[in-house]
Amino acid sequence: MAQQRVIIVGGGLAGLAGSVRLAEAGVQVDLFSLVPVKRSHSVCAQGGINACNDVARQQGYSEYEHFDETIYGGDFLADQHPVLEMANWAPKIIDLLDRMGVPFNRTSEGFRDLRLFGGSLFKRTHFAGATTGQQLIYALDEQARRYESEGKVTKYEYWEFLRPVIEDGRCVGIVAQDMRTMQIRAFRADAVVMATGGCGLVYGKSTNSIICTGAAAARCFKAGAWYGNPEMIQVHPTAIPGADKLRLMSESARGEGGRVWVPRKPGDNRDPKNIPDAERWYFLEEKYPAYGNIVPRDIATREIFDVCVNQGLGVGGENSVYLDLTHRDPEYLQRKLGGILEIYEKFVGVDPKRTPMKIFPAVHYSMGGLYTTFAKGRYNPAQPLPKHKSGSAAPLGADVGQGMALGEFANAQTNIPGLYAFGEINFAYHGANRLGANALLSCIFDGLFCGVSVVNYVRDGAPKAKPHDQVPQGAFDREVEAESKRYKELAASASRSGDEKTNPYAIHRELGNEMTAACTVVKSESRLAQCLDKIAELRERFSRVAVSDAAAWTNQTLNYARAVGDMLIVAEAIAKGSIARKESRGAHYRTDYPSRDDANYMKTTLAKYDAGSDSVTVEFVPIDASLIAPTARTYGKTEKKDAKPVPAGV
Repeated sequence: MAQQRVIIVGGGLAGLAGSVRLAEAGVQVDLFSLVPVKRSHSVCAQGGINACNDVARQQGYSEYEHFDETIYGGDFLADQHPVLEMANWAPKIIDLLDRMGVPFNRTSEGFRDLRLFGGSLFKRTHFAGATTGQQLIYALDEQARRYESEGKVTKYEYWEFLRPVIEDGRCVGIVAQDMRTMQIRAFRADAVVMATGGCGLVYGKSTNSIICTGAAAARCFKAGAWYGNPEMIQVHPTAIPGADKLRLMSESARGEGGRVWVPRKPGDNRDPKNIPDAERWYFLEEKYPAYGNIVPRDIATREIFDVCVNQGLGVGGENSVYLDLTHRDPEYLQRKLGGILEIYEKFVGVDPKRTPMKIFPAVHYSMGGLYTTFAKGRYNPAQPLPKHKSGSAAPLGADVGQGMALGEFANAQTNIPGLYAFGEINFAYHGANRLGANALLSCIFDGLFCGVSVVNYVRDGAPKAKPHDQVPQGAFDREVEAESKRYKELAASASRSGDEKTNPYAIHRELGNEMTAACTVVKSESRLAQCLDKIAELRERFSRVAVSDAAAWTNQTLNYARAVGDMLIVAEAIAKGSIARKESRGAHYRTDYPSRDDANYMKTTLAKYDAGSDSVTVEFVPIDASLIAPTARTYGKTEKKDAKPVPAGV
């Protein structure tokens, strides 16, 4: 019998953590990545990774408080047991990363330093300057290369995932394409883990890398995997506007004291350094006195939109606000934030240590993703559960036991047995809004904790009865033939005389513009209906797409065009989920339904692909909310009597 084998698609933190976990258990790992793993999008996660530690405990913090903040920050939409387990594991993960050599910042006493991040009044974010994601991915890649040198991990860099291979109802491998030779072939496995990140490119311009198309998720979706909460798209409040793309200005800038403000006088074009403090409006600090500039991202984003678009107070009358660090010591800023401040200076030409930055919100993260299951852990029902911080004063950190049962097959598994989802492509942990610095944690948690579930599945699940080497070859030949046909049809389209209507770049540009206008900060029924009509038009045009290059070697135009077709499917799921959810919750704000509706919509949006009609259907399924009861999510906001609502259709 062949050695047990798992394919991991995606070379970021979730994929690397999973590779290490599986390899150390003796499972053979094939790791697929569009780019060299050290260039995966995880390197762009700059600000930090959340976890309770001994220093945080001295503030009165705990793992349960971290759990509580995450559920509250996600507006009570996440299943609660997986979130609890993630918070429980967070300190262990930091300890492990420390032992791997991650250069976390230290206090003068030698303790791991902590910074503030959105959604918390406690310092609980560990960081390595402002390049935390890069440091983590380098450390985990070093561990993966140890197993690679032993033959336990095989990397397939510059390979593109095309579809899962499903046989007898379970996933038994994948079809992938070499992006250099354009060879299409199948790979066998006892299980497949998707770890390909988010879908920011559906919006045209975002803070995501250009490889973050969501195409891999769409291909699993079309193969029968369900998609959870597709409408929950996070718009980060602080990004550097750009003609080519949008570049993140990390939340760590606000965590280290950055202040968001605009001139009180509309159209004030003076140098910001010459505007007196009395003539500046620090609107986040005024509206949210407890949290100030570290309110969660969805709230900060809507406030910035309101100030710029509705009240016309953007800098110079444009859509931007100031993010100001000039009151902090330049040497301190260089030590704590050097990585991101250098990015701003490189692309804008202004030193942010001496001149306030101009920033504006940008599409950043998908809380939604492939729908996955979990196995509840054990807890003592006789132990009273801690109450939410806005409720009774029951002590935080009370023992509620495990959130998830370690090693159960169900953890992070999609509705297709043998197909798992780790990291951002997994919908499980962030509900309607992700708190900053929980992304790196959820990626590594999936790899380390849920990786045990994958190990147990390949040893004791369905593969035990029929391992990958005994699956009929016809199952793989069938899928390779289908993808080869798709590839040849796209390549043949280069012989047709195309125009703007059938140009994949034009279709993608129009898709991005439409999705940004209809499905980001504010949404409404009429605008979403218009969006769906536009998506239908673009899908019809894509059926006649004509590429400009039929080269048989490293044809990036063809790969891009294929991804555009898949992005249209994801866009339809996002728009239909947005229409079906007739409430406002977290990142999903409906001007026609501005209130949260727990009775009808404290449920997971479940999108399914109907192959017969080539369309998306949406339904709602219950969530596990047994640990914390929902409360009003206000973050202590103070209302002004003359406040104006954010307009529809922004």
